[in-house]
Amino acid sequence: MKNIQKLLPGILLSLLLALTANQLQKIIPGHLISAGVFALLLGMVINPFISGNKNFSGGVQFTSKKILKFSIVLMGLGLSFSQIFSVGKFSLVVMSFTLASAFLGGYLLGKVMGLPWKLSSLISAGTGICGGSAIAAIAPVIEAEDAHIAYGISATFLFDILMVILFPIMGRFFQMSDLGFGLWSGTAVNDTSSVVAAAYAFSDAAGQYAVIVKLTRTLSIVPVVLIFSYIHARVESKKTASQGPVHARNKVDLKSIFPFFILFFLLMVGIKSTGLVPDAVSSQITSFSKLLMVMSLGAIGLKTNFSEVTKSGFKPMIHGFLISLLVVVVSFLVQLMMGQI
Repeated sequence: MKNIQKLLPGILLSLLLALTANQLQKIIPGHLISAGVFALLLGMVINPFISGNKNFSGGVQFTSKKILKFSIVLMGLGLSFSQIFSVGKFSLVVMSFTLASAFLGGYLLGKVMGLPWKLSSLISAGTGICGGSAIAAIAPVIEAEDAHIAYGISATFLFDILMVILFPIMGRFFQMSDLGFGLWSGTAVNDTSSVVAAAYAFSDAAGQYAVIVKLTRTLSIVPVVLIFSYIHARVESKKTASQGPVHARNKVDLKSIFPFFILFFLLMVGIKSTGLVPDAVSSQITSFSKLLMVMSLGAIGLKTNFSEVTKSGFKPMIHGFLISLLVVVVSFLVQLMMGQI
C-alpha cells in the first residue's frame, strides 16, 4: 500500500493531463492535433513546477515506463491478423517501400545532419509506422532520452497537420480513386487521428480503407522493436569493448534484451483474430489503451525539460519534414507504378 501511495500522485497527475488533452483535441476542428501531442506539451509546461518533487517523480516514472508498455499491449486487441489479408497485397507492397524509405533515408539523413542515432531512429519510426505510438514503443528498448521522445513526436505531428490539409486537395488534383487515396493516406500520413481526418475529408470509402491500412501498418511495430532492441544491444556492447581489451567484448544476449511486452502485444492480436472478443468490447479496450498511451506521453512531458529539447535546434524538425516528405512521394510513386492511381 505504501508503494501505491507513493505512485498515486504522479499517476493521477498524468491522468489529469490525459483527460485535459482529450478535451483539447475535441475543441480543435478535424482533430488536427492528437491528444498525445497535447498531453506531451502540457507535461513539458508543468515540468519546471514539479521537477525534483519526490511526491510526483515515482508515479510519473511508473506511468512513462510501465503503463506505456501496458498501453501498447492492449493496443493489440484493436488489430487482427486477418486485416493483413483484407487490405491485399498492394498495401503490403507499398508499406514495405515506405518503411524502407523511412528507416534507410532517416539513418542516412541523420548521419549527414549529425543527429544522435536514437533521435533519428525515433523520428523515422514515427514517420514510417504510426507517429507517437511507434516512438513510444521503440523508446524503451533503445533507452531513448525523454527529450528525444518529445522532439520525435513534435517533428512528426507538425508534418501531419500540414498533410491533413493538403492530402485531400492533392488527391482530387490527381483524380485518385477512393481505394488509391485510402492506400496513400494510410501508408504516408503518420498519426492515426491524422489519417482518419485526411482520408474521410476525401470520402467515406477512402476513410474506411485508410483505417484498415493504418491498423495493418501498426503491426510493423513488432519486427521494428525487435530489430532496434538488437541494434541497441550491439551498440552498448561495442561501447563496453572500447573501454577495455578487445577480448572483453561480449556477445549480445538475445534473452536479456528481448522486449517481452511485444509478445503480449502479439497475444492480444491473436486473441482478437479468433473472433471471440466482441467488436464492442475490443473497441472499449482500444479506447482505454489510447487513454493510457496519452497518460504515458503526458508523463514523458512531465519528465522533459523544454530547454533540454531546444538544445537539439531545428535539425530534428528538418529531418522529420524531409523523411515524411520522402514517405509521401515513395508511397505515391509505388502506387503509380502498380497502376493504383
